[in-house]
Amino acid sequence: MRVENLNASDDDRLCSPSVERNRQPIADVLLQVLPTTDLVLEVGSGTGEHVVHFARAMPHVIWQPSEQDADCLRSIQGWLAFEKLLNVLPAVRLDVHDDQWPIERADAIVCINMIHIAPWSVAQALLRGASRILRSGGVLCLYGPYRLKSKHTSASNQAFDAQLRAINPEWGVRDLDAISNEARAFNVELERTFQMPANNLIAVFRKS
Repeated sequence: MRVENLNASDDDRLCSPSVERNRQPIADVLLQVLPTTDLVLEVGSGTGEHVVHFARAMPHVIWQPSEQDADCLRSIQGWLAFEKLLNVLPAVRLDVHDDQWPIERADAIVCINMIHIAPWSVAQALLRGASRILRSGGVLCLYGPYRLKSKHTSASNQAFDAQLRAINPEWGVRDLDAISNEARAFNVELERTFQMPANNLIAVFRKS
């Protein structure tokens, strides 16, 4: 279930108001932490707007969008056809719970606004799959709201957490320590965080 209303065009492209607000701040961080070349997998590409923006900002990187939702997959392909970018591969269907992902190896993984609108098992599966396909030294970047030391960082995040849990008790703003501890079990270590607008964070993990 989506927690944001999306605007649709006549060619399957969906538009997200939040993407327009956060895509450049996220891109600014990714320019600092992603490899200078090779393949970056975006898990949960949503409408596809993030990946085309990142591809324009980082033409030296090959981008692999992925999604589970059929409407989003159509939107991603619509954006790729519209933008005609040479450094974005066709979108693939990806369920992080699958034992085998449709991509065998990546130099980095980016995941935006996913783990708080999904059960905890999704975060676990994401970390397990990331460990499996990331090369040694590869990075995993997770963007979204987080609790720090079990406390919300703002009143708005606390209200958002309550809203999510009212929709589905298995959803909610995740504690960064819990994510970090789970990642460590898969040889993926939290390296640094970046404070982002609207009380969000980017957490950068690195596979050992």
